[in-house]
Amino acid sequence: MNSTPPIPDTSDPIGFFRQWYDEAIAQETDVPNAMSLATVGKNGRPSSRMVLLKDVGERGFVFYTNTTSRKSIELAHNNNAALCFHWKSLKRQVRVEGTVSFVSDADADAYFASRPRQSQVAAWASRQSEKLHSRETLINRFNELDERFKGADVPRLDAWKGYCLKPDFIEFWQDVRDRLHDRLVFRRENGAWISERQYP
Repeated sequence: MNSTPPIPDTSDPIGFFRQWYDEAIAQETDVPNAMSLATVGKNGRPSSRMVLLKDVGERGFVFYTNTTSRKSIELAHNNNAALCFHWKSLKRQVRVEGTVSFVSDADADAYFASRPRQSQVAAWASRQSEKLHSRETLINRFNELDERFKGADVPRLDAWKGYCLKPDFIEFWQDVRDRLHDRLVFRRENGAWISERQYP
């Protein structure tokens, strides 16, 4: 049998997620805040892509993107979404489901201001999800905007916003030898978290 300790019983899935997340930051070799974001279009067709977790707390899981992106358009139609974290080096996975809403403009402004300048300019240069005729066009737009904002702060563009997924489902999964994996599921009911273990 494997000596991997089981997931401890807890009534605080957000606090426990932060514990696992801190361990991932310390041990995961590459981009521990990467998460798959799944959304659904008007036609009922799901899509997923990797985004970066920028904050997590009682309000939920926060990420940022352009409102012209496919994910933003789909979230505007249906604000139900799902996240999945996979920390390979720790043999752990966390799945999260819930509803998504915008963070405040003040929060978005503060985070945008903290980004590297090149990332700020790139946000302006990218007409996200529109057809791009050549990579040279994108590079030229970046260079033009870099010159335009030279010597000045780069403001957050109106279409660049923050999103917060408020969870009503969180599943913690720990790999265990012989496929006797440990799986702990939380569901929010009437404002409180209810937990149960499930067969792997």
